[in-house]
Amino acid sequence: MPPVKLKLKVSLLLFVVLSLAMAAFATLILKHRQEDMQSMAAQHAIQLADVVVASTRYTMLVNKRDIAEKIIDDIAREKGIERLRVISADGTIIHSKRPTDVGYSVERSDEPCVHCHETREPLKEVPDEKRWKISERPDGHRVLNTMHAIRNEPSCSSASCHEHPASQTVLGIVDVAYSLDDIDESARTHGLHVIAMSVAAILVFSIGIGLLLQRLIYVPLKDLESGAKKVAAGDLTQEIPVRGDDEFGHVAGSFNHMTAALNRSRQELQELIQTLELKVEERTQELRVAEAEVAQGEKLASVGVMAAGIAHELNNPLTGILTFTTLLRRKMADGSEDAEDLDLVIRETRRCASIIKRLLDFAREKVPVKGWFDLNHVIEETVRFVDRPAALRQIAIATDFDPDLPQVWGDADLIKQVIMNILVNAQQSIEGQGSITVQSCLHDHAKAPAKPGVENLPMVEVIVRDTGCGIAEDNLQRIFDPFYTSKEVGKGTGLGLSVSYGIVKAHGGRITVDSVVGQGSTFHILLPTRSPFGDDESSEGMSPR
Repeated sequence: MPPVKLKLKVSLLLFVVLSLAMAAFATLILKHRQEDMQSMAAQHAIQLADVVVASTRYTMLVNKRDIAEKIIDDIAREKGIERLRVISADGTIIHSKRPTDVGYSVERSDEPCVHCHETREPLKEVPDEKRWKISERPDGHRVLNTMHAIRNEPSCSSASCHEHPASQTVLGIVDVAYSLDDIDESARTHGLHVIAMSVAAILVFSIGIGLLLQRLIYVPLKDLESGAKKVAAGDLTQEIPVRGDDEFGHVAGSFNHMTAALNRSRQELQELIQTLELKVEERTQELRVAEAEVAQGEKLASVGVMAAGIAHELNNPLTGILTFTTLLRRKMADGSEDAEDLDLVIRETRRCASIIKRLLDFAREKVPVKGWFDLNHVIEETVRFVDRPAALRQIAIATDFDPDLPQVWGDADLIKQVIMNILVNAQQSIEGQGSITVQSCLHDHAKAPAKPGVENLPMVEVIVRDTGCGIAEDNLQRIFDPFYTSKEVGKGTGLGLSVSYGIVKAHGGRITVDSVVGQGSTFHILLPTRSPFGDDESSEGMSPR
């Protein structure tokens, strides 16, 4: 069963209350009017009986009964008079509108004698309110009965024609029966009018009050219902109209304030979620970088173990080959074909030994000899060492040092090896004329904020920029892998950048590269000014040069 709406409940209650009120009001009006009309009819009937007595008084005094009867007959023909009788003191009907009633007797318990003879002694005076009574026949026809006593006045008892002694106070009564059909019909008509007016009043009041309730209650409730449904659906931007300064207006205003507060809270929550997602994304990227670094370290460790075993296995045979080949070369004459062949063997054997030595250096976990050193001085010495071979190839090397650069805690020889490897790679990447720029400066921490939980140490940066052939984007992620090289066969072992990467990581630093094919590459070496592992001896060496 569908729920009954409040509007229907209020309408039904209002209709019932108005109907009951109007029914009670109409009943009172009809009852009061009926009583008034009955009272008027009783007064009319009483006056009619009085008229009969008064109009026949003189004729009775002069003993002209025929004239008196004629007067009574004329009055009895008036509209509404159903019965008009003259009854003597002993109860005999001596005159009637219906001639058949003449001669019959009326008992004291019958109408209209009962009014005076209710007690043992008959009443001498009967008040007007007791002179009439309404009786209803089985067919619903109502009749108003009234009477008027014919008294034995002195003028009557002393007349020569009078038959009654002066001691008899009442000679008879005039009995009148007046029909109430006209009054009942008028009452019914008036009742219909009252009912129609009541129904019209109920409709008018119902419509008026309904419109008033619609404006003051139902419309604000509908606004609240619509707003609540939108809030339940997630729409917090729609405001409901404030239609007045009453209670509903206050509720609507409070509802709007609530939805505005909820909307602000949701926006703040969404912003918080977005910030959280960004932070999660940042942490995820950092974890991926850390995983890549761990994988790189594990790769280097596994390659180092393998390389150490291979290097030890190859080093002994190569030493024997180099020794015996050198002895044989000494026995050969210079310029001979055999001497040239042995020189080639010796040269290639030494190259193999150099590769094996580098492989052992890569695999061996060398303990750095750390101390405070001047990074600008280390860079300058390394550049001086490679400057002449570069000049022969028409490659210019320029330096740009920061004179206020603080000293760095670490192994100067290992850092020199890192710079050397990068400078050698830069020279080999340049075909024909070119340039290499080496720059030192303090690192801007705003560009690379510290990781959460890690102290943000001050760092120096070494930038090596060349105008070589550049590195393809697909190869940038592999240049620090062991034995990976993009050079021609015989020009690289693929260990230089791997070794450099391990050295920089051992110092708590970072090494990155930016490159564009055909324009050149730029290496960034970041080194902390003091040890991140807490093994620096003091902070005295941190002062500038």
